Amino acid sequence: MTTLDTLLLFALACAMVPGLLLALSIWAGPKKTTPEKQVPYECGFPPAQTEAASFPIKFYLVAIIFVIFDVEVAFLFPWAVLIRELGWPGFVVGTVFLGYLTLGLVYAAKKGALEWH
Repeated sequence: MTTLDTLLLFALACAMVPGLLLALSIWAGPKKTTPEKQVPYECGFPPAQTEAASFPIKFYLVAIIFVIFDVEVAFLFPWAVLIRELGWPGFVVGTVFLGYLTLGLVYAAKKGALEWH
């Protein structure tokens, strides 16, 4: 089996598994809905807001900053594993990347994106 065959088989499996799980949940899931089942559930209390109510922008800013820094930290893992093989040029590039990360965090903090009040 060649690499291309293996890749195509993997892509096929990645496409089939979500479809199979979705079909299985539709087939085996509950069919009868009631008005009580359609109401949003918030820890046993009636919903505090309607569906059209908006969240404060601070929530979105913190979520976006978290996603950005989470993805960037995921890029640091391979760098940390291969740091000895990369040598000094790899160390310098990684350090510059960490510097940009730090500058971005400082900028976000100075703009007040991390404050909740």
